[in-house]
Amino acid sequence: MAAPARARDPQSVLFACAMNSVRSPMAASLLQHMFPQGLYVKSAGARKGELDPFAVSVMAELGQDISTHKPQTFEELEDWEGLNFDLIITLSPEAHHKALELTRTLAADVEYWPTHDPTTMEGSRDQKLAAYREVCDQLLMRIRRRFAKVGAASG
Repeated sequence: MAAPARARDPQSVLFACAMNSVRSPMAASLLQHMFPQGLYVKSAGARKGELDPFAVSVMAELGQDISTHKPQTFEELEDWEGLNFDLIITLSPEAHHKALELTRTLAADVEYWPTHDPTTMEGSRDQKLAAYREVCDQLLMRIRRRFAKVGAASG
């Protein structure tokens, strides 16, 4: 059975993780950079965190500035602009649970992409940065695979 058109070719995508401080802002920036006009992309967290300086550094290496990102929760996003997304991609178990709870009343598809939390990495600055780069690389690969056909002429 084919996926609904909404899921195959979403116009709006929400990335969600635990605190909207590392994984979801990185993923949102990567996707937005890939489709600067084609998609509406936001990120949110199950809980509110603080923007992580390692995430900012790793994204800067790719020429993407997330330094002005303000972490927000699902509830804050909903209050601010509603949760009107075609697709919600969750990157942590906590965010996935929250998204499933919210989508009982929303017409949004939810995909779960289990993604390691690099903030748990112990070690030197270089070792920590390597963990963040690895998460960024995994997200980029996954995004490229998932959104490869978005915007392409269907035939």
